[in-house]
Amino acid sequence: MIERTDISYEKTVLIGLITQYQDEEKSTEYLDELEFLAFTAGGEVSKRFTQKMEVPNPKTFIGTGKLDEVKNYVEENDISVAIFDDELSPAQQKNIEKILQCKIIDRTNLILDIFAQRAQTSYARTQVELAQYEYLLPRLAGMWTHLERQRGGIGMRGPGETEIETDRRIVRDRITLLKQKLKKIDRQMDVQRGNRGSLVRVALVGYTNVGKSTLMNVISKSEVFAENKLFATLDTTVRKVVIGNLPFLLTDTVGFIRKLPTQLVESFKSTLDEVREADLLLHVVDISHPSFEHHIASVNKTLDEIGSADKPTVMVFNKIDAYNPEEIEEDDLITEKTTAHHTLDEWKQTWMAKVNGEAIFISALNKENFNEFRKMLYEKVKEIHTTRFPYNNFLYNEYSEEE
Repeated sequence: MIERTDISYEKTVLIGLITQYQDEEKSTEYLDELEFLAFTAGGEVSKRFTQKMEVPNPKTFIGTGKLDEVKNYVEENDISVAIFDDELSPAQQKNIEKILQCKIIDRTNLILDIFAQRAQTSYARTQVELAQYEYLLPRLAGMWTHLERQRGGIGMRGPGETEIETDRRIVRDRITLLKQKLKKIDRQMDVQRGNRGSLVRVALVGYTNVGKSTLMNVISKSEVFAENKLFATLDTTVRKVVIGNLPFLLTDTVGFIRKLPTQLVESFKSTLDEVREADLLLHVVDISHPSFEHHIASVNKTLDEIGSADKPTVMVFNKIDAYNPEEIEEDDLITEKTTAHHTLDEWKQTWMAKVNGEAIFISALNKENFNEFRKMLYEKVKEIHTTRFPYNNFLYNEYSEEE
């Protein structure tokens, strides 16, 4: 697959819908996330367009009047990319391209592009390439203009296929080859996991850009790549960590996101084997994000899909240094208090006090409450370890700050 390596900021517009299933508030929230995705991929958002519709237009996704408005803006402002918040059908993409005369990308394609930029290891690159080809296969027709039959005549009689059919066959063959390659790598990784012995395995899970890699770096004193962008981490990283005299394995996994492309969920299921085989999950949450409760629900849904929802889990609410609740003036009798006005102490008294497992509030960047976190992690790992090896219980003392 052709992948971009140099990021040059392209002028883009975002297009989303307000439907019966997605109100204006949720639509704005999704477009905020889409803008961050566009920035991560190398796009500079010039304007957003939204339209209220019961269901998307089957031909052009949005109405023809709104599409004309977008077309005028694209022509007047030299826009090179139009990004749609939902996955477009091949027919919709083809029709919109004819009208707007610019590059058309949907949310799925955008995430695939970011993954292609971020993939470093052979394993990750193979997974991304497989997802790209599976996305590309039904869209080949809209990407070609030379659909005439292969040249005939003496000595030139082709197999009777159109060029598009030949290309589809090549793509299907490539998909089969990539799946075989992934199976081979999976077997190798199973052997690697088996060679790790009986150490307790702890996995960091959570929404993208919540600070998992930063937390990994602080706990394991390693240098895993971390950046304030979506999907900064794509490759699974495993490090041996020792707290006090207790060793365990810590895994940093790929972040989840809402509306995650089906192709990526399928191709990255093998990466999530690290989560399936973990003894303890640290569910990291960016509490400074206004939609962190939706993020938790998205992660829990993905964990349920891969059969890991019942694992022992600790909720780690990160970025408390960046949390700023909205304030209501004392003389304001109109504004109704919502969860956006909760202080951290008020949040701790809500459902967070009753989560399955434990909840802890930290800042990985500034190491706030970090000793409390290390103590909690030490106790959790010790409990799992001594359950597995009861005769080792006397080896591990109570955690102390000096350790």
